[in-house]
Amino acid sequence: MTAVAERRERTSGADRHAPINRNRQAKNRGKLLPTILLLIGAAYCLVPVVWVFIATTKARGELFTTFTFAPGTGLFDNLASLFSYGDGQFGMWALNSLLYAGIGGILSTLVSTMAGYALAKYEFPGRTLIFYCILGGVLIPGITLAIPQYLLLSQIGMAGGYLSVLLPVIISPFGIYLSRVYASAAMPSETLEAARIDGANEWRIFRTIGIPLMVPGMVTVFMLQFVGIWNNFLLPFVMLSDQSNYPITVGLYTLLAKGSGSPALYSLAITGAAVSIIPLVLLMLFLQRFWRMDLISGGLKG
Repeated sequence: MTAVAERRERTSGADRHAPINRNRQAKNRGKLLPTILLLIGAAYCLVPVVWVFIATTKARGELFTTFTFAPGTGLFDNLASLFSYGDGQFGMWALNSLLYAGIGGILSTLVSTMAGYALAKYEFPGRTLIFYCILGGVLIPGITLAIPQYLLLSQIGMAGGYLSVLLPVIISPFGIYLSRVYASAAMPSETLEAARIDGANEWRIFRTIGIPLMVPGMVTVFMLQFVGIWNNFLLPFVMLSDQSNYPITVGLYTLLAKGSGSPALYSLAITGAAVSIIPLVLLMLFLQRFWRMDLISGGLKG
């Protein structure tokens, strides 16, 4: 009788746990499809990048005769040819891209931070209308503004120089929108009111309270602007005519355009594309610590 009772107890216990096990299996099956989709999306994005870096290692003959993911033997020759092309034109294009993206990103971040802070923390006539106009600017593709911007700058004689690329990127509707959202969430109004009661003026409040609290948001805006300007093609292509002012994107386009008559330039263009990705990866790795610090500080506050 004891054995029969034990079997019945085990059976009843298994019956009790059966619904739980079925729920776990259903949850696991539900997580499988999103995981597969994410893996497919990651492969779709990463495989071309991996191929570019592998193609950079291939000698000219290996690149055009084989299509494999096996590394080649021409990495150092390709790099030497790239940086010696046109008496160092690629290095000049890289410096131009760094100038446009670095200075443009910093100025755009400062303007976006100040504008977002003002829209989030000040009451003034027309604030809502201005915010809706900024939202409208977010919805307008930047590519549609390149020609009007060129016509405006050419009328005042500024087209063709460095400023013709820098000035249009200083105002970023999305950067202002992001800064406004971050300032509303990260900056308590009570803190600002306490500083005003203590006699601090508005500039001091923004400089000593607003900016430190908005650092993670500013880093995000800077990264997005830097990457956007670094990868921008149409604006400098329309604005610039002197190759000495070209960024990497337009410079690599000229290599591809000349490659139809000289296939060797295709290898240089691929190598240049791989080299141009490296600063963006380094920037992302460097800026990660600011987001990590924000998460840690948020956890400590909680």
